[in-house]
Amino acid sequence: MTSKPDRVVLIGVAGASGCGKSTFLRRLEDLFGEEFITVICLDDYHSLDRKQRKAAGVTALNPEANNFDLMYEQITALKAGTSIDKPIYNHETGELDPPERVAPNHIIVIEGLHPMYDERVRGLIDFSVYLDIHDDVKIAWKIQRDMAERGHTYEDVLASINSRRHDFEAYIDIQKQYADVVIQILPTQLIPDEEKERKILRVRLLQKESVEGFDPVYLFDEGSTIDWIPCGRKLTCSFPGIRMHYGPDSYYGHDVSVLELDGQFERLEELIYVESHLSNTSTKYYGEMTELLLKHREYPGSKNGSGLFQVLVGLKMRESYERLTAKTPQPVS
Repeated sequence: MTSKPDRVVLIGVAGASGCGKSTFLRRLEDLFGEEFITVICLDDYHSLDRKQRKAAGVTALNPEANNFDLMYEQITALKAGTSIDKPIYNHETGELDPPERVAPNHIIVIEGLHPMYDERVRGLIDFSVYLDIHDDVKIAWKIQRDMAERGHTYEDVLASINSRRHDFEAYIDIQKQYADVVIQILPTQLIPDEEKERKILRVRLLQKESVEGFDPVYLFDEGSTIDWIPCGRKLTCSFPGIRMHYGPDSYYGHDVSVLELDGQFERLEELIYVESHLSNTSTKYYGEMTELLLKHREYPGSKNGSGLFQVLVGLKMRESYERLTAKTPQPVS
């Protein structure tokens, strides 16, 4: 770990299982450095193990299966610069393992199902993002991940999704109204429904207005409504092409700026053309956004708006960190 921080910045990353949180967290570690950031999975605050949840007839999404008092107590301690003994939930066994010692770090990321559910915990967060995945896309992603990485069968995955649907809508989905930024992953609108294979995605970045220290990214002209097809001499596009949109909207009663990309990049190097038309990206130099995507082009979503907007949100988080930790100059006597 790096030197002890003067100020701990807390980032909240919320979303359902299989929504792309792991990829986003890898991008944050690339941006900040692994030693600079500590990630806490809030599944570790399950108060019931898998057998106990089954016996009680509740899912892990239900607040009754989670210890929010301990979560708030320990995250408060970390922000105050105090080490904690964090519980551990073992996803393979479904049991609660012995706790581990976690020290404060410059950036603490709390990620999982409930970062913004508890009002007390929500009040500690300095910057928050919700990953909002359309059902069709979510099912495809979760099947791929759980079957490949966790050894679940196809039937297991579908049964899990259906059994958790009510609790997801009641306890998880409602958190997106509190997020500073929402990344929506949707099926494309570029081709008819019957021809879709869920490989081409439409991704929207919803950026809340009037958040202190946060200036939304915009395309061409701030506050206008823009529809743009960037394909041509400077951006190679194969079928079905790429379409971008920018404009104001309302989301859960909040004014938001929406940036949208439908389609995927054929040559990721050419993303620099799109970057050159975006403003308020919080990059430190021209081409940094494109460079960050090219650094790990193998990450899921790198060729579509998912990767692009994850990088943009990461850059906004870096800017927020620098603002929150900047030392106020002392007046000269």
